[in-house]
Amino acid sequence: MTTTLGAIALALLALNPPPPDAGVCDAKAKPAKLNFTFKDVNGHKVALSDFKGKVIILDFWATWCVPCKAEIPGFIDLQSKYGKDGLQILGLSVDDPIDKLKPYVAAMKMIYPVLQGKGNDAVLDAYEPIPSIPTSVVIARDGKVCARHVGIAPMDVFEKEIKSLLDVGVGSRLHFLQSR
Repeated sequence: MTTTLGAIALALLALNPPPPDAGVCDAKAKPAKLNFTFKDVNGHKVALSDFKGKVIILDFWATWCVPCKAEIPGFIDLQSKYGKDGLQILGLSVDDPIDKLKPYVAAMKMIYPVLQGKGNDAVLDAYEPIPSIPTSVVIARDGKVCARHVGIAPMDVFEKEIKSLLDVGVGSRLHFLQSR
């Protein structure tokens, strides 16, 4: 009997995962403005709305910004580690032209999309204006803004936030059950 109840409880947990950590995403969180399109370093148009359904870290940065440069290796690690689970880091360069961005992205071995935001001040205003860079916005799968970091933030803070929003453990069990 105990084994049966345990199996039922595990199945219910897998089918109805607990909500993400309330400390990461408030129930009253505002929706992110994903109605912007930018060019990536190869000149292709990329819409932020294309990433809805993923956990997004939208990083506002510039090539000349020393703290921005310090965060990039951590973002590369997070993208490598959690990309398969639904994380998408997006680097939005606020004032660099493509001819400066492309070699910088290659030199830094940035494995996530880097977008040119130069000349698009509306996106800065849409994210409660960006007072300084780096500024990173964490967006949940449902498109709500769950966290905002002005200035450099420790990668373990980002990792805690995204792990909660990705719900890696329970999500993996659910995927396993759905694939059977």
